[in-house]
Amino acid sequence: MRRATLIASFVLTALALAAAGSDGPAKRKAPAKRPKRAGNGAMAPIKDTPDLPRVLLIGDSISIGYTLPTRKLLAGTVNLHRIPTNGGDTGRGLEALDEWLGKGTWDVIHFNWGLHDLKHFKDGKLDASGTQVRGVADYEKNLRELVGRLKKTGAKLIWCSTTPVPEGAGGRVQGDAARYNAAAAKGMKELGVPIDDLYAFALPRLKEIQQPRNVHFTPAGSQALARQVANSILKALGKDPLPEPATRPAKEQ
Repeated sequence: MRRATLIASFVLTALALAAAGSDGPAKRKAPAKRPKRAGNGAMAPIKDTPDLPRVLLIGDSISIGYTLPTRKLLAGTVNLHRIPTNGGDTGRGLEALDEWLGKGTWDVIHFNWGLHDLKHFKDGKLDASGTQVRGVADYEKNLRELVGRLKKTGAKLIWCSTTPVPEGAGGRVQGDAARYNAAAAKGMKELGVPIDDLYAFALPRLKEIQQPRNVHFTPAGSQALARQVANSILKALGKDPLPEPATRPAKEQ
């Protein structure tokens, strides 16, 4: 009886191996690898072209959006770098500034903080009824300290005003950007820092360049901001502004 059981077990094992192939039990297929997400080219370091001015962009996701088109507009004129991250609020700026500046020298630094200082949180989530990250007074105080540290680089500085907050932008209140910009402008005037007024540039054309109920901009909007930023950098370097883009002739009726 025992011998018959062993024979039956051997036969079943042999049949299973035959069904699976001579190499033994079928191997499970390795799970398909997920395609890697494309990195944001704006964050990638660039190799300097010798003898061109070195320019650094500091800012949040709005600046990330206009980094690449600005770099393209200024190609062959400057080496345009940016910090390798979202600049966040002024508190983060104070913590990370030395790391962002690195050991190299800069000819121009174009910088902005604001949208992350003025946002509100409630129970860990963006909520306009919650507590604001930083009030205007503390925001201006931090900016003054940041400018003091930036001036030590010897670079020409450009303060970029914070772009508008539209109605319905989660966690932010429409009108706050104007209040924070007013405080920043006061400080920049006293500290002798020129202003790239991106707020005034964007405000009359928000419907065309900004996403609805969102502080972020469309690709075309980032392109428009880039042109404004590029011209402010050229001005700081004493260079002529970009030529006006060619317009298509109106179609004949």
